[in-house]
Amino acid sequence: MFCSIAEKFGCASETLRLWVRRAERDQGLRPGLRSDEQTELVELRREVRELRRANEVLRKASAYFAQAEVFDRGGRR
Repeated sequence: MFCSIAEKFGCASETLRLWVRRAERDQGLRPGLRSDEQTELVELRREVRELRRANEVLRKASAYFAQAEVFDRGGRR
């Protein structure tokens, strides 16, 4: 089915099949995430990674400065 139509569009039948499946998901005819939901999910996962990385840097900086403060107050050994 997709082969003859794909030839008319000048694309591979698998590409056309994927486009149809995506359109069906976007219209609610097929289960799964819509395109906009998938895009949002990718962006949110990227943001979570960045925030976790930033939190780790802040944790390390906080520990470093706490250690430096103890050292400066005469806790030298």
